[in-house]
Amino acid sequence: MDDSRTHQHRSPAAPAGAPPTDRPAAQRPDRPAAARAGVFCTIVPPHVLDKLARAEDPALHEPARRTLERDALQRTRRRITTVRGVRATAAGRQPSDQPQRTIYDAGNREELPGEQVRAEGEEPGRDASVNRAYAGLGATFDLYLKVYGRSSIDGSGLPLDATVHYGQDYGNAFWDGERMVFGDGDDEVFRDFTLPLDVIGHELTHGVTQYTANLEYFSQSGALNESISDVFGSLIKQYALGQTADQADWLIGAELLTDRVTGVALRSMKAPGTAYDDDVLGKDPQPATMDDYVRTGDDNGGVHINSGIPNHAFYLAATDLGGPAWERAGQVWYDVLTGGELASDANFADFARLTLAAAESRFGVGDEHRALEKAWSRVGVPTGA
Repeated sequence: MDDSRTHQHRSPAAPAGAPPTDRPAAQRPDRPAAARAGVFCTIVPPHVLDKLARAEDPALHEPARRTLERDALQRTRRRITTVRGVRATAAGRQPSDQPQRTIYDAGNREELPGEQVRAEGEEPGRDASVNRAYAGLGATFDLYLKVYGRSSIDGSGLPLDATVHYGQDYGNAFWDGERMVFGDGDDEVFRDFTLPLDVIGHELTHGVTQYTANLEYFSQSGALNESISDVFGSLIKQYALGQTADQADWLIGAELLTDRVTGVALRSMKAPGTAYDDDVLGKDPQPATMDDYVRTGDDNGGVHINSGIPNHAFYLAATDLGGPAWERAGQVWYDVLTGGELASDANFADFARLTLAAAESRFGVGDEHRALEKAWSRVGVPTGA
């Protein structure tokens, strides 16, 4: 197990070791090789599991240590399997307006994909985890197709696979470049990871990013990678529930934490830094603005922490505009992600500038452009040239 400690420092200035928000991409330092390799994305950040791994109670630290070990192994496998770059879209596959879902059961083992237990079109069975995973894949497919005209996560009808009941008390969920994988949780801190729809949408959106901007998983580009997944994970939940921006809870993983935890979710887009404040987990470290940007050597430069800043910008813009958040703010985010101009090492300011350009291109210089300018200003990200 990686027993490193997280060293955090909050600074109002552009942090050393992370690209300043106003430095051109060509002048930024080289990223570590890990940032350019295939991204292994988990919903529970390493800093949370590290806290649990140091708890005195074996019921807390033993599952957390096993989860960290499994995550490290999967991360290594992901790097090995992607040394030749992002997997290409299958030749000859045609976009479809229907998902092609297959759910597997790992039987609490760690072999993937496991035994096939439900295919596309089959009726629900007795296993609630299987049924939730199937429904969550479908809800994600629906948003991307019906709102943005995208056929599956690659835009060409990619089959959607998922494995449930992975590992023993495994406390995470992840996208491994080919499938979604869900643990059952330990029932001490985490419940079944198929419960929150936004978690499913979050992880599958890492696949969308993989097939589009392919944002490097380091520092601000990595935080953007995480934030984009939070944004669309939340939008998928809002779309499925028929919620407007003012009706949404803007929480990520609200159903995941047990009653033992003093907290409401893994992250809050509305109020980063307030999702939990717990004796074991500690306090949610996410900043809401650049004034509190966190410098850390862990978690690929704090990708799960500093993602709170662009998360908050999206929340501010979406609630300012009102109505369904996927229609205007979400459309701008999708246009930037898929428009071909977002560099793989983009920082917050790069992304912010592109959102303004995308808003103007699609909607003109109106309410959308104004709301975005205001939102990025409030979180302290510059949008000037």
